[in-house]
Amino acid sequence: MKKLLFVISVLLIVNLEAQANKNYNNLKQQKNMNNTTILHTANEYVSKGDYESFLAYCTSDTKWVFVGERILTGKEEVRAYMKEFYIEPPVFDVELAIEDGDFVTVTGSISLKNKTGKYEHFNYCDIWRFEDGKIAELKAFVIEKKP
Repeated sequence: MKKLLFVISVLLIVNLEAQANKNYNNLKQQKNMNNTTILHTANEYVSKGDYESFLAYCTSDTKWVFVGERILTGKEEVRAYMKEFYIEPPVFDVELAIEDGDFVTVTGSISLKNKTGKYEHFNYCDIWRFEDGKIAELKAFVIEKKP
């Protein structure tokens, strides 16, 4: 019986070490990702409607400034915003992404379904600031496209 317990203990330790090494390698690989790649990866979750996975890429005190409209502070306010305005996942069309240090500037267009079920279309210029591979701040310039 003692031998069986010993063997099981060794197998558990080996399995835990393998899992820890896998997690470490995943983190190491993620740290080697540039901020533009991190942003695009996070936004893939938004496109799928998986806002919680997107929020995992944000710092707890993330700050989003929609110039001339509103300021969101912290994940809870961003979560509430997404719940209110992302009735269905938004449709992004990224035109350009420029990375410089901790900043990524992205231009493009976004379409959002409103409460009446019709899409509204916007052009945007987003300036994202990163801290340790996470989204710390957004400064968004958003202009509605006129028909």
